Formats: sequence, structure tokens, C-alpha cells
Amino acid sequence: MEYDVLVIGAGAAGLMTAIVAGGRGRRVLVVDHANRAGKKILMSGGGRCNFTNTATSPANFLSANPHFCKSALARYTPWDFIAMVDRHRIAWHEKAPGQLFCDDSSKQIVRMLLDECAAVGVRVETGCPVSRLRAAAGGFACDTPLGHVRAASLVVATGGLSIPSLGATGFGYEVATQFGHAVLPVRAGLVPLTLSGKHQERFEGLSGVALPVEARANGAAFRDAMLFTHRGLSGPAILQISSYWEPGTDLRIDLLPGRDAGEALREGRAERPVAELKTVLSGLLPRRLAERLCEVWLPNKPMRQFRDAELNAMGAQLADWPVVASGTEGYRTAEVTLGGVDTDEVSSSTMMSRRQPGLFFVGEVLDVTGHLGGYNFQWAWASGHAAGLAV
Repeated sequence: MEYDVLVIGAGAAGLMTAIVAGGRGRRVLVVDHANRAGKKILMSGGGRCNFTNTATSPANFLSANPHFCKSALARYTPWDFIAMVDRHRIAWHEKAPGQLFCDDSSKQIVRMLLDECAAVGVRVETGCPVSRLRAAAGGFACDTPLGHVRAASLVVATGGLSIPSLGATGFGYEVATQFGHAVLPVRAGLVPLTLSGKHQERFEGLSGVALPVEARANGAAFRDAMLFTHRGLSGPAILQISSYWEPGTDLRIDLLPGRDAGEALREGRAERPVAELKTVLSGLLPRRLAERLCEVWLPNKPMRQFRDAELNAMGAQLADWPVVASGTEGYRTAEVTLGGVDTDEVSSSTMMSRRQPGLFFVGEVLDVTGHLGGYNFQWAWASGHAAGLAV
């Protein structure tokens, strides 16, 4: 079988590449070893798909080369994707500032992408792994359950290692290495953190407690909700900071973000001088957490017995609470994979390899990782669009 373009991976980036290429009259085949297209799209956003973020900018992405994502993001914006969604009459809403979700189901986004593929003659085959992939005269060749396939252009849209239960593998990294590309070290990102030993024991029984915090590590800070789990810490603030945290990195939590904790404690003393610290703290934090803080770290006594200096010191402690995480929950629950194909060897305007003509990399397989909130989908659309114009 002869095609102009072979896309490996029927996820967000692969399908977008195919749509744009097909719209240019290219003969496109999309293959995926999974049993259905867009599996990660289907489970995203609690089944409603946070398909973009209107606040997308290069500052929302991590990469060894922070400039790499600029060109593609500038040429395909969130509004371009929204226009496609609107054209298919998919109702959506803004759940948090900039974060857009389907009103109904993420299945609508996958259906839209497959319908767009069909409209431009793209062939999409699932349950279709490739083997014996190689460079061949005039492009690339591989074997599939469909038969022998040859294509002038090869697009690697296989994603990263996150959520192996959905079929994630390191195949894209293997292809990159096969064709002489460097692959930067990979690790789980946007993932819950785990605690162990005494650090876990101190928070035992707090599973399910959530509160707004500011999490800080490696110069990054995110203000959002934090959730205590049986294994450690989760919630949006923790998922965000996990992409910056590594074992041994100092992790700090402001338990009362946007407030002067010392001042809040002094006000609590003035209003309730005979109340114990844990009671006053329960008015500022979830009760179970306040009680645990006073059991393990803070002296619990009537507020009138604290001097200003003591309350200020406790306030400073609450605003800069040290957490010693032991690790992460890993790729099993990670939303993204940090690291990947080194962007120094890929064109930022076309996504084509600088080492192998006709070879393209799009989406998560590249060393470009977005923050939580629709940014990774926007990178998939933008990088796929860039490649689709060039294949």
C-alpha cells in the first residue's frame, strides 16, 4: 500500500496532522495499536475533555528549549480549534479561567476529529501495530496487519509513557533513536506525589481532606486545590508542581495563600482569647487538618497564652510548610510525560527531523510538556497543524 503520509498514533496530535495533510490533498493513513482512536481524549477532563486553554502561551510549557513551541502555538491558536468545535456544534463551557470543556462528552471531540479525517479522505486503522519500520527509497516502509505500507512522510504521534493502561508505550522514543535522534530523560508529570515513613504517618487519616494552597518548588509556584490521599498528596496544585519537583527538591506549601497567617492568628486571639489554637485554626483550615497540625507540630493551648512573636512564627510556618515527598505515583496515573525527543534536532516550524528527511514528530513524544488545564491538548493541535502543512 502506497501513501503520501503514514501517521503512527491516532491521538490528538496524530489526528490533527492527518486532517490538515488530508485537506491539502495528501493520501494519509493513520494507524494505532490500540483498539480505538483517541483513548486519552476520551478519559480526559473527567470524560468531558479539557480540549484547550484560551490563555495558552509559551510560558505554560516545559522544555529544554523553551523557545521551540513558540512558532507552532502562534500559528494555530485556541480560537482556531474552538472554531472547529463550533462548526461541529459541540457545546462547551469555561470551567475555570481559560479552561474549556465539552458540555456533554469527550466522545464528541473524538467523533469530530474522525469526521474531519473522513471528510478529507484520511484512512484511520486501529488495532494496527507497525513492525520492521525502516527508511526506504523515497521515504519509509513498515509491516502492519493490513500488509506492507510505504509512505513518503512518516509522522510519529505516539505520545509518551503516561497511563499505560490506555496503551501508552515508548515506541516513539525507539523510532527517534533508530533514526539518530537524542531522547532526553523522561519522567512522569502532572502526577500525585507520594509520602512514606514518618512523613506519611503524620498525615494518616487525612485522606479526602482538600484545601486551597500555593505549592512551590524549583522556582515555580501554583495556587490551586490540594488533596490528601491514602498515598500522599494530589489535587491540581500538586499535579502542577509535580512537573517541577524531583526527589530531593525542596517542596513548600502555603496553607493559607493570599493571607497573612500571622495576622489571622492574632485576630483569632483577639476574638476568641480562651479558645484553643486548634479551634481557631479550624476556622482557617479544614478541621481534621487543623487538629493534626496541633497534635504533631504546633503547641495547642488557649490563644491568650501566645505572644505576638509566637503567632507570627506559626503564621510563617503555615505559609511555608515543608513537605518531604518520597516520589510520585508514576506513569500509572500521570497525565503527561516530561522529556522526550530532543527538540534541538527538530524544526520548530514544521516538526520535521533535521536528521532524517520526511520524518516528523508531533505532540507529547517531543520534549514539550504543558501545564494542567488544556495546554497539552493545545500543543497537540498546534504541533499537528504545523506538521500537517509540511508533510
